Amino acid sequence: MKIHEKYIRRCIELAKNGLGTTYPNPLVGSVIVYEDKIIGEGWHKKSGEPHAEVNAVNSVKDKSLLKKATIYVSLEPCSHFGKTPPCCDLIIKNKIPNVVIGTIDPNVKVAGNGIKKLMEAGIHVTVGILEEECNELNKRFFTFHEKKRPYIILKWAESQDGFIAPKEKSEKKPVWITNRYSRQLVHKWRTEEQAILVGTKTAIDDNPKLNARDWSGNNPIRVVLDQNNRIPEDNHIFDNQAKTILFSKSKQPIKKENSIFEYIDFEQNIATQIIQSLYQHQIQSIIIEGGRQTLQTFIDANLWDEARIFVGNAQFKEGIKAPILDKNQFKKQSIGNDELILSRNYD
Repeated sequence: MKIHEKYIRRCIELAKNGLGTTYPNPLVGSVIVYEDKIIGEGWHKKSGEPHAEVNAVNSVKDKSLLKKATIYVSLEPCSHFGKTPPCCDLIIKNKIPNVVIGTIDPNVKVAGNGIKKLMEAGIHVTVGILEEECNELNKRFFTFHEKKRPYIILKWAESQDGFIAPKEKSEKKPVWITNRYSRQLVHKWRTEEQAILVGTKTAIDDNPKLNARDWSGNNPIRVVLDQNNRIPEDNHIFDNQAKTILFSKSKQPIKKENSIFEYIDFEQNIATQIIQSLYQHQIQSIIIEGGRQTLQTFIDANLWDEARIFVGNAQFKEGIKAPILDKNQFKKQSIGNDELILSRNYD
């Protein structure tokens, strides 16, 4: 069993290379082993492109060894036709006799059917190797398919004295609390998640771009609350640089290029309505960056999975208080002179 863990761990390492580029598909890594030696490996890089198993098989130089090899894969091979053919068919076609799987795919299109298909073809299948680690790898994908909502990450920066913004500021741009290394890390996070959300006040007061300009990768889909359509048309969120979803109480607002308006009832549970709509948009993960009222709305609804809170050296003495979050399960790390608090919600 330890030898299986060794190679599934390698699958997980490979799969992480696809973080931020595989949506709506999961992160998957695969290695092919013959006589305790890796003869092929691959990972899923982008939706519509070959899956991990295909890349692993294609990387094997001597294809005759496949009939005596074991293929390891972090997630159950698919058994259905999507943008690419089923990986199960590829394994069966190449007569690979042994398949070792980290965890079962929660997608109803797969959900054990891949394993069943392989076993019916006479292939020896082992399932559940480093299962928890494989589930953690695809926490976004699993949350989307099992809870029918995106994986939700709360993020904010607060001063030493517990404020996320000063009482007054002279310009419509963010007041930086953290150092440049923390800000670069946030931009890296933006490339890893599918969407980013802010409220009306943040959009108007800070005029943020909500992109990943300090890190190489995809810009997230921008999600903005604008109950009364107050955000000016020259605001950065209307710059057409990324798809933008705006939540409004108006049923027929003005249409803007690359922008989608969704109607919700702001008198009802706002967080739940937003999450339900984002699920319909096939969004698997989202970073909620504020401001306080928006963050607190999701906290109070218990609709969050992770919180990432920076504490900088600044002191404001007065201003907008940071959200209130019970951080019972958390760990801390330093980024220069900033402190980063990481908390998980297991409720």
